[in-house]
Amino acid sequence: MSDLATNINVNTNESQQLKRCAGPLLLWGLGVGYVISGDYFGWNFGIAAGGFWGLFIATILMAIMYITMCLTIAELATAIPFAGGAYAFGRSAMGPWGGYLAGIGVVLEYVLAPAVIVNGIVGYVNILIPGVPDWLWVIGFYGIFLAMNTLGAKTTLNFELAVTSIAIIGLAIFAVVGFSHFDMSRVWEIAPTAGNTEFLPMGWLGVWAAIPYAIWFFLAIEGLPLVSEECKNPAKDMPKGLITSIATLVITAFLVLFLAVGLGGAEAMGKSDSPLPEALALALGQAHWSVKGLALIGLAGLIASFNGIIFGYGRAIFALSRAGYLPRGLSKVHPRFRTPHVALLVGGAIGIVGAILGNGDVLIQIAVFGAVISYIMMMLSAIVLRKRQPNMERPYKVPFYPVTPYAALILAMIALFAGFFYAPKVILWTALVYAIFVAYFAFYSRHHLVAKAPEEEFAILKKAEEELG
Repeated sequence: MSDLATNINVNTNESQQLKRCAGPLLLWGLGVGYVISGDYFGWNFGIAAGGFWGLFIATILMAIMYITMCLTIAELATAIPFAGGAYAFGRSAMGPWGGYLAGIGVVLEYVLAPAVIVNGIVGYVNILIPGVPDWLWVIGFYGIFLAMNTLGAKTTLNFELAVTSIAIIGLAIFAVVGFSHFDMSRVWEIAPTAGNTEFLPMGWLGVWAAIPYAIWFFLAIEGLPLVSEECKNPAKDMPKGLITSIATLVITAFLVLFLAVGLGGAEAMGKSDSPLPEALALALGQAHWSVKGLALIGLAGLIASFNGIIFGYGRAIFALSRAGYLPRGLSKVHPRFRTPHVALLVGGAIGIVGAILGNGDVLIQIAVFGAVISYIMMMLSAIVLRKRQPNMERPYKVPFYPVTPYAALILAMIALFAGFFYAPKVILWTALVYAIFVAYFAFYSRHHLVAKAPEEEFAILKKAEEELG
């Protein structure tokens, strides 16, 4: 960490400091855990949208976007090692408005995504314990994991590492058991629409439509810098955590994509609510031991993402509140456990209401839209900071600059418009949500920013250094 960042952390109010406990292994567990549920469900609906090869091409594009983005974020996270993540990067590069727009994108993504995931968890649990009302399960799961996250970052991260490891073992079992039954001919089952081919049954527009589902393989990995202030050594550990996490996720994404469709067939996988167990059931029979085993392990994958994203939104809300962008009371940390318990509880309350009363499709559309907005803002931040502050201390530098951040930026813009194409109502809903947040910032919070908040002080001092230099 730079001397400037160190001095800022020392000067921060003790009631707004987090505890450092995370090394590379815990970061890997969190980074993969954020995302791993995407291997177990969600991605497969892209087959119905674009056919197998349409989804395959979309997954290649999104894998390139996330790889280049993670490499770029690694540079930003070591140069600006604060809990704000996208907000801290945008604030340093583009001022308060840039920081706020990037930060709100992450908050929307991370607060709403668990509301969708918890309903998936409830669906799995209802199979094992039927008869309990869904709303009671929702409140119960939120209560358990909010309590765990309040008890301490190390407790949460150790649990996350455990359930993530179980989910990865599940994917390994899926690969080993299913490999000998793989049938490449099954990927061609989607009948082409008029004027199109078996290779792209919905044409090139199908690739476009499949992009939001390809994002499911990687969505939320970008939140790893939210734990920067809890890293033992952000300059070394954060790049390791980001790079090992995205490498793991790229491997599992293509493994799952090919094996699931090669076992269960494109037609069945395109509409399945549990593609991996169903793929094994279709290939090996419903009674095979691996089918129920993988269903149980899939629950671990959902829990890993649910827990990890709750951890992330607590840090995102905490950082924006500490700097005055959101109400200041949200940035208080627990006096004993040094965790942002108020931010966790408020985000959890919103998530519970969304999970019980909200439309899951609309919630995830807003979440994905917010995520892509934050991607664009982070890549712009990296480019702007390289131009305006070329001598800024960067313990890790993104390789192949400027190609790397520009590649991620262009692909993020494509992903943004792909969401519009496939779900146009997301424009209205997201515009409404963003308008409310923007109005709050424009008329109130931008006039009450806290200069001594780490991200704010960092940006102010860097600007002063630039002017003096």
